[in-house]
Amino acid sequence: MTLRSTLDFLLYDWLNAEALTARPRFAEHSRETFDAVMDTCERIAREKYAPFNRLVDTQEPRTEQNPDGSLRVVLPQATHDARQAYADSGMLAAAQDHAHGGMQLPYLVEAAAGAFFGKASISIGANLLTVGNANLLMAHGTEVQKQVFAANEFNGRWAGTMCLSEPQAGSSLSDVATRAVLEDAHDPLGPRYRLKGNKMWISAGEHEMTENIVHLVLAKIPGADGRLPPGVKGISLFIVPKKLVDTEGNLTGVRNDVALAGLNHKLGWRGTTNTLLNFGEGQFKVDGQPGAVGYLVGQPGEGLRCMFHMMNEARIAIGMAATMLGLAGYEASLDYAKTRTQGRPVGPAGKDASQPQVRLIEHADIKRMLLAQKAYCEGALALLMYCARLVDEQHTGTPESADEARLLLEVLTPIAKSWPSENCLEANSLAIQIHGGYGYTRDFPVEQYWRDNRLNMIHEGTHGIQAMDLLGRKVLMEGGRGLALLAGRINATIERALQQPALAEQANALAAALARVGKATKAAWASGSPTEALANAVPYMQAFGHVVIAWIWLDLAASADASKSGAASAGVAGAAAYFYRYELPKIDAWLRVVESRDMTCAELPEEAF
Repeated sequence: MTLRSTLDFLLYDWLNAEALTARPRFAEHSRETFDAVMDTCERIAREKYAPFNRLVDTQEPRTEQNPDGSLRVVLPQATHDARQAYADSGMLAAAQDHAHGGMQLPYLVEAAAGAFFGKASISIGANLLTVGNANLLMAHGTEVQKQVFAANEFNGRWAGTMCLSEPQAGSSLSDVATRAVLEDAHDPLGPRYRLKGNKMWISAGEHEMTENIVHLVLAKIPGADGRLPPGVKGISLFIVPKKLVDTEGNLTGVRNDVALAGLNHKLGWRGTTNTLLNFGEGQFKVDGQPGAVGYLVGQPGEGLRCMFHMMNEARIAIGMAATMLGLAGYEASLDYAKTRTQGRPVGPAGKDASQPQVRLIEHADIKRMLLAQKAYCEGALALLMYCARLVDEQHTGTPESADEARLLLEVLTPIAKSWPSENCLEANSLAIQIHGGYGYTRDFPVEQYWRDNRLNMIHEGTHGIQAMDLLGRKVLMEGGRGLALLAGRINATIERALQQPALAEQANALAAALARVGKATKAAWASGSPTEALANAVPYMQAFGHVVIAWIWLDLAASADASKSGAASAGVAGAAAYFYRYELPKIDAWLRVVESRDMTCAELPEEAF
């Protein structure tokens, strides 16, 4: 199946996207309008993104010096053209209200349409953070901030970033040292502060593809004694535009005190500019004073709460990026396996060298590696589409269904980010293996897919952070109600599958696995010690993710209709069988150390390494 046919199956045969058009927000839509959006995005990805994926990998962003001594970023023309085509399509505002220039598309359809760009060239992308930035402002900004900053991001005039990490802090946001000092509490764009500090790992932090860049920056407001408060106290969120603007969204001609300090040169995602930025170091003084001008979003001290609105969106998007890279590698290795001849089958008398060579796909171990890729990537894609459907339910469902969707998303978000990042990376490794030595060369695209995918276990919250979030917070929140809701959904699938004899074995296996996760969750916290419970948070998350994907595959298998698509049904059945026989049994080893609260790793002294 192609990506388009897979998405159609998930959207219409599994998640019933057409039913959303009965809701007032989506009443102007139909399957025809959904398909038209998919057609447009598939075409733009095919014409403006895919042909240049290798180009942007080899022609990385570079810097040149401006006449004033500052640095600017130079990108290939293909990157400019791709972004412009995306902006012209209206997809930056796809899910927004008509009043804000949007299409009022379901997020489910927006996510499906966006998949084409991730598969065509993940590092040309650079639109992910702009949409997340603008969505955050729509949720937490003032009306003026929405009209000036969010609206101009949605229409494509401006781009957006998120600026969290600092050189000395990494993922530890409590160690943020960027300082924000109040300058004018009554500025119409929001309370105006002066910021000073350094940020790094800022994707699309500097470029000339748009007339302005809207940075969302975490910084601490000092206390009355002038000192920065400890921990996360005082962390606030600020809009820091590259160029200052007025309340009508017009550029004032004044450059803000935000300067490019350098570029990070990466293993993958080489086409995406990744920057170190200096805020308030005096290179571009505003009104003769050093300090980057920033406008407070929300209330002082609530920066993390606001920023995590954007982070959760970004985490699901990273899961989709990992999935699309995995699928790109899967398709490439499948095509190679179907056309490359090598070796001969083993018959009763061994190999017969006089017989012609066979295609790679005729070897059992090649089929094993292809099936693993299919099970990982298509299973991950289905999970992400399910999460996208939950987003729509959260915003347009009944109060009860919206609250359930919110809780389910809380529990599933760490899995939606981390599971594809780990397992679709392994899919890319298998794609290289199927190509053999050729896969390790730049003559074939699979090595680039692996390099691009390796980042996804790190950014927007590392694997370890996601695991601690899952076991330390998400499965416990609201008295474990989110975990109970998920278990209820899984049990409903089990009951439905038990009515189909061909799926009974898998249904029983899933029931046992679900019970094992519940037992392990209780055992991890039995002593009440976070140190003991979280010592094996990553194995817990790996097992939890495998159970979730096993559920997804069983639900797909129970929903597949052979009369509609025999190939789709056979593919679902094969991938589900592989996952239950080869993958689900792995949870035993992972959960064993969780249940026993094994401290081998936590207690090993430093000198033993």
